[in-house]
Amino acid sequence: MSHERKYKIGLLFGFSSYLIWGLFPLYWPLLKPANAIEIVAHRAVWTLVFCIIALGLTKKLGSTLRLLRNPHIMKRLSLSTILVSGNWLIYIWGVNHDHVVECALGYYINPLIIIAFGVLLLKEKMRKLQWFAVSVAAIGVVVLTVGFGRPPWVAIGLALSWGSYGLVKKQLGIAALEGLAIETLLSFIPYGGYLLWLAIHGTGQFGHGVKVTLLLASAGVVTAIPLLLFNSSTNTLPFTVIGLLQYVTPTVQFLIGVIVNHESMPAARWIGFFIIWIALIALGTDLVKSGSPSDDRVAKAD
Repeated sequence: MSHERKYKIGLLFGFSSYLIWGLFPLYWPLLKPANAIEIVAHRAVWTLVFCIIALGLTKKLGSTLRLLRNPHIMKRLSLSTILVSGNWLIYIWGVNHDHVVECALGYYINPLIIIAFGVLLLKEKMRKLQWFAVSVAAIGVVVLTVGFGRPPWVAIGLALSWGSYGLVKKQLGIAALEGLAIETLLSFIPYGGYLLWLAIHGTGQFGHGVKVTLLLASAGVVTAIPLLLFNSSTNTLPFTVIGLLQYVTPTVQFLIGVIVNHESMPAARWIGFFIIWIALIALGTDLVKSGSPSDDRVAKAD
């Protein structure tokens, strides 16, 4: 497959993953009264079931099991498992406690973290228009932070945990499905044990209604699909481009928070988001102009 085709497929996968994640604030409230830990536990357990079936159908169970014997890979995947679990816990708690706009702020900050990792740690280069867009977005994030009137802990936690997760997966470079399967396997014991504890004490929501039971069981597939798309994109796109694409998620979340959930939007928040939207226009223009990885205007690693 040509580099240009790989780049376009990676761009499609990356955009699709961020769009799906942006729509998640419409899904998580449907799982109430389950709390964030129970939802994340079901997400992990059912994602493992999904991955095992997918690995069996693609005849990759053997190659995945062999990865378990590689200490370097297991160490990295253990770290990525902790990071993604923390990210999901913060995110679901924030959405279900009416902090959708703050979650959006977190995912606006996150591309700045990812781009910083890409430039400082992976030695990737950015074009002038990208630097302009990132600088403008940083100003918008500062304005939004001031507008909240307090440290936006939900936003900061989301940005740092997801940016670090993406960096670990980028450096590891293993296939998306195998990596996700091992991550969910590593988290199965604590999360599976927690769900068993809830079942024994009769405090879990699974089995207490057809609707919530089906929704909890579907959490694995619903969350596995964008993760697989994201992990695939990290193997084909420069880390800086992945960071730029991430503005799709908070924009969709912001619209849901304001239009659907009717969250408060003081003037300072509107100004901050308006500044960030200017950055989005610049980023979109740059991505359209870049065309393909063979174009010397595309951000690339040394």
